[in-house]
Amino acid sequence: MSADPQVPLRADARRNRDQIIAAARTIFAEYGPEVPMEEIARAAGVGVGTLYRRFPDREALIRAVAVDNFSRVLDDARQAAAEEPTAWQALVRLIYQSVELHLSVQLAMVSKKALEILKEDPAIAALRESLLSELEVLVRGAQREGTLRPDVAEGDVAMLFALLLRQLESSSPEIAQMSTARSITIMIDGLRARPGTPLPGRPLSRHDIH
Repeated sequence: MSADPQVPLRADARRNRDQIIAAARTIFAEYGPEVPMEEIARAAGVGVGTLYRRFPDREALIRAVAVDNFSRVLDDARQAAAEEPTAWQALVRLIYQSVELHLSVQLAMVSKKALEILKEDPAIAALRESLLSELEVLVRGAQREGTLRPDVAEGDVAMLFALLLRQLESSSPEIAQMSTARSITIMIDGLRARPGTPLPGRPLSRHDIH
């Protein structure tokens, strides 16, 4: 059972829901998805009863956080495609902005329970497919421009980003942030069209990473 996201919420109820999701996103990212619900309610500035009215159980909250994350990245992808002058620039912008996806990927990595929830949820599956479709458009567009190496596909880019988000433990948040930025820059340079080491196998499509 979970709260119906299609039911219109009053302004105060919408504010409470957004506060809970924001708090859960931060806490899940730092401590994992098994944090007591009471701590999430406290961080959100709401009562435990309010939290459970919006999210009857932990599974509902994990789903809501993941849907919110994927929705944000999908919006970023569409906005980048509409605003940037080239597909390559839109792709680079999306890669840098996609840190939001970190939590959804991390949840699946650190918690078997969360992995099962995310794999089976149809809303998350639909968002994931839409995001991969947007990524495919950017990849093919950048290849037509001659800016992205021709021997990759959207699955390769998605896998690279997922691997990047498997961060090792760092001595401080500053080191973690810097290492992520440096790794993204190295990844982008590796995607540029230029003579380089041929890739083994074949380009990975979205269907190869399901």
